[in-house]
Order: sequence, then structure tokens, then C-alpha cells
Amino acid sequence: MTDKIVPCLWFDGDGEEAARLYVSLLPDSRIDSVNRSPVDTPSGPADSVLTVQFTLAGRRYMALNGGPNFTFDEAVSFMVMTEDQAETDRLWDALTANGGQENVCGWLKDRWGLSWQITPRRLMDLTTDPNRARAEAAMRAMMTMRKIDIAALDRAVADL
Repeated sequence: MTDKIVPCLWFDGDGEEAARLYVSLLPDSRIDSVNRSPVDTPSGPADSVLTVQFTLAGRRYMALNGGPNFTFDEAVSFMVMTEDQAETDRLWDALTANGGQENVCGWLKDRWGLSWQITPRRLMDLTTDPNRARAEAAMRAMMTMRKIDIAALDRAVADL
């Protein structure tokens, strides 16, 4: 690894599966290495996958199969800025599949419990609009949503 800081994500034995899903979703993503433990550890026997180094949208990460001691919570999330509704829908559907959970305002948890914010750039443009009435209308509309609906946001600000 060449990055000075590399986020390490703790999994209970399925870090390779998670990394493979994540890199399938975004351009400039890949599995860099799958590393097996040379000895038995509390999280698994010798030769089991211990770490997976991967690049996700050009940034380096490591998945650690550390066992069941620690789990993800909403204090850390990955925000993905999407370009359109099709990309928003594709990522939302992939990350909520197989046990993922929808939440409000564009937030979700994937099947491993990692929190994601699937955030259309249009949402950010509207909620930070210098026209306060437009920003307020967009924010109110967003607060009624789970997955962000760009057309509904545009309708909410159409007459302002």
C-alpha cells in the first residue's frame, strides 16, 4: 500500500465477499490483494483470508476478517455522489440487496451493516442553493424520502 492512511473495515469472516461487491459497483475499483493468515488467529484458522486490500473509486481500503467482536454503526458511512437517478437506483438496489436495510434521507446499510449515503449531486446543489426558499423546499422533500428521487426534488423547487 502506498497511501499514508488506509481505512480498515472490520468484518466477521466475509471481508472478501464485501470487497468484491464494493469494487463491482464503482469505476476505478479493484481487488489489490487477498492475504491469508500464516497462523491460527482468534478470527480464523491458518490459511483463511485475513485481509483484503482493495481500491474503491481510486481510494485504498483494507477489509480485515477480525471476527465478531466489532460491528459497524452509523458513526461512519460512505457517501457516494451519484450523477443521475439511474446510478442512484443501481447503487441503492445493489447495496440493499440480500439483507441490506433502507433508511431515510438517502441512507442505507448494506448486508454487513456498513452505512452508505447514496447522494445525487442534484440533492447537494439544491439543498445548498443560495435561494433559501429553494434550499428549504429541497430539504423538506428529501426528509420524506428513503432513496432520493431527483425528479421529486425538482418538482419541490419548480415554482421557486
